Amino acid sequence: MELTWIEEFKKYLLIEKQYSDETLKAYSEDLQHFVDFIDETGGAKSFKEIGSNDVHAYMSYLYDRYEMTSISRMISSLRAFYNFLIKNELTDENPFAYVQLKRHPRSLPRFFYEKEMTALFEATEGDTQMLIRDRALLESLYGTGMRVSECTGLKMENVDLTNKKMLLHGKGDKDRLVPFGSYCQEALQRYFEQTRTPLMEKYHRDHDLVFVNHYGNPLTPAGVAYILKQIVKRSSLHTSIHPHELRHTFATHLMSNGADLRAVQELLGHSSLSTTQIYTHVTPEHLQRDYRKFFPRA
Repeated sequence: MELTWIEEFKKYLLIEKQYSDETLKAYSEDLQHFVDFIDETGGAKSFKEIGSNDVHAYMSYLYDRYEMTSISRMISSLRAFYNFLIKNELTDENPFAYVQLKRHPRSLPRFFYEKEMTALFEATEGDTQMLIRDRALLESLYGTGMRVSECTGLKMENVDLTNKKMLLHGKGDKDRLVPFGSYCQEALQRYFEQTRTPLMEKYHRDHDLVFVNHYGNPLTPAGVAYILKQIVKRSSLHTSIHPHELRHTFATHLMSNGADLRAVQELLGHSSLSTTQIYTHVTPEHLQRDYRKFFPRA
């Protein structure tokens, strides 16, 4: 298999498409997975030789071992790769162009109810430096719907406490200005004064990233995930948590309280409205409230 073609494809994604390191890693893993399968099963020796039999065998292999979401991502990666090869006249056909995936119900994004969010905030109450940091982090993730990469990449100069706005650097090198509320404002102000500044001075750190660990070094995505897990452990909740679920919660609570879909799209930084439409689901509380309000015999 022409592994140099994969390297050229990765350069294209990095330079022309400006994809993140995590996205590049996902594409690389998906392509390598396919190459390994072909090598192990004695299939075609070149990407140009891949035919329908190879594709059918690979699809059967995937269906036996992976969830549909993973399969869909893998096939999407392979389609994109072959489109790149065709564009550069390295091959004539895309064997994955007409692959029909088995239908599967689209699951709703997992989110936290308002009472659950209250429990999480209660678990960040306290006067220690790390609790103050945790409160600011939680308020920021929930209060802006930012991605975890946007959180760890947030710079001091891009936080306007006076006007309560943040400039977030999102996917595809796109920036957006997002407002935040007074709870987030107060939490950030306290964090800057009582945690970040003292830690930066104590450990002689010199960087402009907002969120830091207990040594004053920038927080990583893994660090954010760990902090959130510790918050859940300290709370009254018996559940797991992922940083992206706070983004889902932000969007769901906006929609449940009557926010316009396009406004939510802008706040989340989605390039397509169809991506935001998954948040048009409503919570049971919203359904019950509307039932009591509008049904004549409620």
